[in-house]
Amino acid sequence: MKTFNDPSLVIELAASCFAALGSKQRLAVLKILVRAGPEGLSIGELGERSGVTGSTLTHHVKILTHSGLVVQKKQGRSIICAAIAYEKIQILSEFLLNQCCADSDIPCKEHSHG
Repeated sequence: MKTFNDPSLVIELAASCFAALGSKQRLAVLKILVRAGPEGLSIGELGERSGVTGSTLTHHVKILTHSGLVVQKKQGRSIICAAIAYEKIQILSEFLLNQCCADSDIPCKEHSHG
């Protein structure tokens, strides 16, 4: 598993990704794309599954794409969106938990993630 040792890079990466996920609709869109797997979904199918359509969906996908969590590719006449950042999502979890309980008297092993 890849880890980052530069704290400023980690904070910048995490802040960018968490900001992109700071919307219920964007988080729902990302979860749908994660479920769809690497082949992704067309914008139309993504809109149907998420209930987010038109310029609102385009806006959310653009933010997720800029954060590096989603990729868009043209396939014929369709635009396909796919979640690509499974490792980045794992790194975000690590970012939150890597120093868990460092200042606590309760050992981390008592928690479900440790």
